[in-house]
Amino acid sequence: MSQADPPVAAAPRVLVADDHPLWLAALERDLVGRGVEVVGTAADGPAAVRRTRATRPDVLVLDLNLPGLRGDEVCRALGDLPTRVLILSASGEQQDVLDAIKAGATGYLVKSASPAEILDAVLATARGEAVFTPGLAGLVLGEFRRLRSAEAAHEATADPARPIPQLTARETEVLRLVATGMSSKEIASQLGLSHRTVQNHVQNTLGKLHLHNRVELVRFALAHGLEDEDPAGR
Repeated sequence: MSQADPPVAAAPRVLVADDHPLWLAALERDLVGRGVEVVGTAADGPAAVRRTRATRPDVLVLDLNLPGLRGDEVCRALGDLPTRVLILSASGEQQDVLDAIKAGATGYLVKSASPAEILDAVLATARGEAVFTPGLAGLVLGEFRRLRSAEAAHEATADPARPIPQLTARETEVLRLVATGMSSKEIASQLGLSHRTVQNHVQNTLGKLHLHNRVELVRFALAHGLEDEDPAGR
């Protein structure tokens, strides 16, 4: 382990929801075989909601097209639960991706991903990172940019006296790079910091802004124009 690597965290607790029995069994077996604690499975949307509420896993790996409730409907039904949701779907359609992220999913991976990629995505989701199949991150970022002006105007109208929480210069710098879609490792390389230090800045910023994950950080940054002063010149 290099000095830039964070310490190995405890295995996340994961619940897997998918209506294809063979896929569900294979995914559960792969995750358990790689040290992930699978606390349960579900084969339809209502069961996914019930079992997530009952077990409070760190991550819900969720198929998009479930019987009873779609994946985005499951996300909304979970409300303010701290469980992070990773969509694992056969669909890479733009509207499916955007609907899931707007409903509260942290990341979106298509099922063509390898077992190793799925494991990495689960671990990253447990850390609060936004994980996307290559090509989808740009789609989500573009949608957030289109919403930026409307969201900023709404916030100003709703409470014009509400100040933006004060961040340190380094936290602001990291937040601007988060808004460009860069991962923690990319930001660490860009700023000459360790991966762990960048993760600490992200977690501190989440706490100060009362946000839950990187997707919400990106929306906040774009709504306040923080990416306009990106020091990397992106």
